[in-house]
Amino acid sequence: MEAGLKLETVTPGDFTDVIKVAGQIVSPLGDEQTVAATASGIVTFTNGTMTDGSAVRTGQSIVKISAKQLQDGAPGLKAKAEYEVAEREYRRAESLVADKIISVKDFEQIKLRYETAKAAYIGLAERMTDGVVNVVSPINGFVKNRFVKQGDYVNVGDPIVSVTQNRRLQLVADVPERYAKYVKHIGSANFKPAYDKNVYRLSDLNGKLLSYAKTVNQGTSFLPVTFEFDNIGEFVAGSFADVYLLSHPKRDAVSVPVSALTEEQGVYYVYLQAKDNKEVFMKREVSLGMDNGDRVEIVQGLSAGDIVVTKGTYQVKLAASATVIPEGHTH
Repeated sequence: MEAGLKLETVTPGDFTDVIKVAGQIVSPLGDEQTVAATASGIVTFTNGTMTDGSAVRTGQSIVKISAKQLQDGAPGLKAKAEYEVAEREYRRAESLVADKIISVKDFEQIKLRYETAKAAYIGLAERMTDGVVNVVSPINGFVKNRFVKQGDYVNVGDPIVSVTQNRRLQLVADVPERYAKYVKHIGSANFKPAYDKNVYRLSDLNGKLLSYAKTVNQGTSFLPVTFEFDNIGEFVAGSFADVYLLSHPKRDAVSVPVSALTEEQGVYYVYLQAKDNKEVFMKREVSLGMDNGDRVEIVQGLSAGDIVVTKGTYQVKLAASATVIPEGHTH
């Protein structure tokens, strides 16, 4: 047998009914957090090479925010000044309320302003060094999106980056409503990301069915079916995918890997190794059934015991006779 060829003996077995639909890989809620500005000022990324996809650790500095060059000055200095003014007013009010020169109600308002200014100053001082606030990642993960650029001005609360853990991802399949009666029978799926030529099985990724819709989404004609799986590959959240939904298994079905098929003008063929001469290969027309993205059901053309070329079909196609086995020999 030529190097690079792979063969498979046809053995009937279980083959799952398949519905091919479009879908998307998404991050679950809670697996993603937005890092926001804790002060107003000019942004400087701590790591100048940080890009979407960069790994970050809990507590790792993402950006530093400085207000030194702004007209209003550093927020720490401003907060300190406001705190000192509020403290002086509070100390003065303590003696005034004792002498009943001001009311208790007025004193409580002065006290509240003092405590608010104190909390703001202490909170900012803990995060600030030399007028610069350090903003850190709250979780381990990867930078998903950057919302600001080096040198941008931000206000308190403005989003800076989003960090995703991507430990578990979700696969959301959009099932056309014409398949509504099949949805409740779906148990698993295979999927092929748009950026990848490989097909992945949820069963290999600790995947499970989370939910399926019982009504069509408003404004669409689809019923979403949601799965969850371990992100043990290089899967990209937000990317689209072809999804092969798996439902009722068929017993004693004949199937071959997708790689075994060749197509000519809409007709599909496989190549069989001759049983009496391992150096001879024959071209056989086949009729296809369901396709789960990995294997294809063969409803006519193959029988148990046939030996099919599953890898290297192109080399065999070049070398083999173009003669198709007569119809009387197909099954």
